[in-house]
Amino acid sequence: MKTIGILGLGEGRSTISAALQSDKLRLAMICDQNLDLCRQRADEFKVYDYTTKYEDMLNDAGIDIIAIYTPDHLHAGHVKEALMHGKHVVCTKPFIDDLGKANELVELQNKAGKKVFVGQSSRFFEPFKKQRKDFEEGIIGELTTIESHYNADHRWFLEKKWALEKSFKWLYGGLSHPVDFIRWYLPGIEEVMGYGTISPNGKKAGLKNEDTMHFIFKSADGRIARVSGSYTGPVQPTKRDSGMTCVLRGTEGASQADYHELRYAVTTNSGEEMMQTWGDATLKYYFRFEGQSHHAGEYQNYLEYFVDSIEQNFTAYPDLKEGIGTIALMQAMDRSLNTGLPVKISDILAEYGLSHSLLTAHPSPRTS
Repeated sequence: MKTIGILGLGEGRSTISAALQSDKLRLAMICDQNLDLCRQRADEFKVYDYTTKYEDMLNDAGIDIIAIYTPDHLHAGHVKEALMHGKHVVCTKPFIDDLGKANELVELQNKAGKKVFVGQSSRFFEPFKKQRKDFEEGIIGELTTIESHYNADHRWFLEKKWALEKSFKWLYGGLSHPVDFIRWYLPGIEEVMGYGTISPNGKKAGLKNEDTMHFIFKSADGRIARVSGSYTGPVQPTKRDSGMTCVLRGTEGASQADYHELRYAVTTNSGEEMMQTWGDATLKYYFRFEGQSHHAGEYQNYLEYFVDSIEQNFTAYPDLKEGIGTIALMQAMDRSLNTGLPVKISDILAEYGLSHSLLTAHPSPRTS
């Protein structure tokens, strides 16, 4: 069993639930600079070891893991401090917002000898776990292409003042989920081209950055992938469409994993067509709070995977290097939106003096 401290109690709410329900973790302390939020979470979960000072957790020798769920621009500093204090680190996506800090974090992790894991939670949701397992077992043959999207009616975000700031981008806040699927199956993406626009709803509200986007990716071996996202308008009924989907097309079959619907379909290499869904018990495991918010089940899955990686000494992916590579890819996507031109990820890495190996940090998945 490992001991965990949680920094940031907005999104960190899921991690509190995950830690309390896991037999692989002991929750030692929670932390947020907002004292009222600390008290709210303490009362909600009956966890009264809380603090508003990050250093209280850092200086606690009994804490093995720091889990970071603070605003994006604070991640690099918080990860750095945790490593300097000899802690393993879980950090929510996107990992960092400034690639200028990446080399320092790589060097610091090597010096500290501690593990860093990026919380790309969608990989740990039941349909996507099943899709990955089938893929690795060769059920669809060699991978030909990937298509993924994340469409959501998040018009309620437009009522939040921070969502209308220039710094807020749906590219990082939403599209990072389907982009992570692309990285999972095609880690060697070398070029991206995309277009985006601000929808009429977004323009009316004063949104500063694109809320509707489509991208094409090309890998080093010539395979291509597609990602789409739209966030400020109505969506299809779930019987017709899923808010988040990953489609794999192979030489001998194809598969599709759907998020909120807990649905998975596959055409196997024998020509068999199968559909799988999961029931209420699984739904309650993943979505423990109001509606389908705060995906605590996914967080519990990835936290337990991370604990296993510490105790069994293997690398938990996405690790620090893969997290940096994904940010480089997303910055290339951002540049393509602004220029209307294809962008090579190697150019982004070169600007920051980063190794091209960051784009292939995760072992290549089965392709034959």
